Amino acid sequence: MQEIIKVFTSDYDEVIDSYVSMGKTTYNLALEKLYPLINRFEAQRKLQDKKFYKRLQADLVEGCIMPPITVAFIDKERTDLSDKKDFERYVNSNIDYGYILDGMQRLNTLKSAFEIDKIESNRVLYVNIIVATNQDKLLYRMITLNNGQKPMTPRHQIEILTAKMFDFSRLEYISVQTEKERANRVIRGAFNLEDISRGYLAFLTNNVNNENNKIIDEKMDEILVNRVLDARNRESQLKFDDVIDLVDKFSIEPYCKRWFETNNNLIGFCVGIKESYDDLKNVDPIDFSNSLRLFEEGFHAINPSKVNLGKYRRQLSCEFIKSYARLLEKDGHDLAEYFMEFTS
Repeated sequence: MQEIIKVFTSDYDEVIDSYVSMGKTTYNLALEKLYPLINRFEAQRKLQDKKFYKRLQADLVEGCIMPPITVAFIDKERTDLSDKKDFERYVNSNIDYGYILDGMQRLNTLKSAFEIDKIESNRVLYVNIIVATNQDKLLYRMITLNNGQKPMTPRHQIEILTAKMFDFSRLEYISVQTEKERANRVIRGAFNLEDISRGYLAFLTNNVNNENNKIIDEKMDEILVNRVLDARNRESQLKFDDVIDLVDKFSIEPYCKRWFETNNNLIGFCVGIKESYDDLKNVDPIDFSNSLRLFEEGFHAINPSKVNLGKYRRQLSCEFIKSYARLLEKDGHDLAEYFMEFTS
């Protein structure tokens, strides 16, 4: 018998009276044996528009490991599968009668990737396996896994990552507080975590304009996801930690710190620095403070009654930092003229 899925474990789920396991197969065998199963379970969603999975398809071509899929079986005979070898034999003997409980979209994307591009067919695909006594048990597990809470928006996910992944306590000249912490005790001059999160989102999307009240939230979330995926640069070694460290370094100068406390400036900096980090990393904080005064001189030539000043501040601070070495040579008048031409 051809081994389609290699089984690692065998455990018993007391709630749904089912054996569960983890295993692996290959992309090639997944397409041969698992892809034909995608329409066997009536409770599944229909295939979504392929555009939602175009990034995964590109990643597959580049050599990613696809997230695990879940394969399920109905075993009315209640076979004893406590031994992983028995589990493995059962799965491979009954593979044609399985259901794709989770991962239908991914298998469809894998199929598209194989049809369009050459990808390595023997790459590993991990599989979660459930053997239940009836379909109701599977449906119950689907409901408990996929419902009961509102999915986090990309913005919320990034805010949580900002709070959990970065160690702000190591910073010397700035501090960061959450809304909850501010409710208990306000640290004067502390940055709001939400503002840092906006900077991180700008860094990830390579875009200073990630908020738009004219676009419904669901559509904006989709736009943000696409921006994050499209902005990925595998060659760049710059991390957001590096950006925050540089903000901290410059904030020894009070003028610099006040400038960063304006969130639109911070957002522009977090995007522009991706192009000019090497130019700025060794700049003295006093010199940087003087350059920000030059920026403000040029910026204040803009008529605030004629434009969205916050949007212009994000865009122009980004452009100033991005082209730092070149624009530093200008005086306030020349910079104002440059900003006028840049925004026209």
